[in-house]
Amino acid sequence: MGVALTGPESRPPLVFDTREIKRGSLLEVDRLVPAPADLGVALATFPEGSDLTLNLTFEFVVDGILVRGTVEGTVHAECARCLDPVTWREQVELTELFLFPPQREGEELSEDDLVLEGDLLDLEPTVRDAVVLQLPLAPVCREDCPGLCSACGARLAEDPEHSHDEVDPRWAALTALIEDEQD
Repeated sequence: MGVALTGPESRPPLVFDTREIKRGSLLEVDRLVPAPADLGVALATFPEGSDLTLNLTFEFVVDGILVRGTVEGTVHAECARCLDPVTWREQVELTELFLFPPQREGEELSEDDLVLEGDLLDLEPTVRDAVVLQLPLAPVCREDCPGLCSACGARLAEDPEHSHDEVDPRWAALTALIEDEQD
């Protein structure tokens, strides 16, 4: 990303200064930050600006800075079956190694490696990846949610006996066979 900001007040909330981490040491960070935009999946997100609690450990290792910890916040979602709003607390674990830039000529890194740029470490892509992998693609308000009627959109939870007595066109040929057999 190439963050060229100075002072903690001018940095984005998920960018950390690594100068405080000394060789062989740990730095523990507990921080409340606003959620970045579009943090989630289609039906479940951490709303932009909502509180995320970071509990992280930054460890100076031979190859770089190892970041471990959790990100916690409130997910706002829509039930994939009945479209009702749903919220819950979600804790996402993350572990990521940010490598130091190559020091020797000929030393190569893969394109998937995360490399420290200067003294700043941008954790937003790592948080985004961890969240997207953990959130459900089709959240439900409850496991037995019956959803909506496919014909009229009625909430089946409110009217479990709801019926249109219509035969699905894909089964119409079988219905005709049953009727012929009964005649």
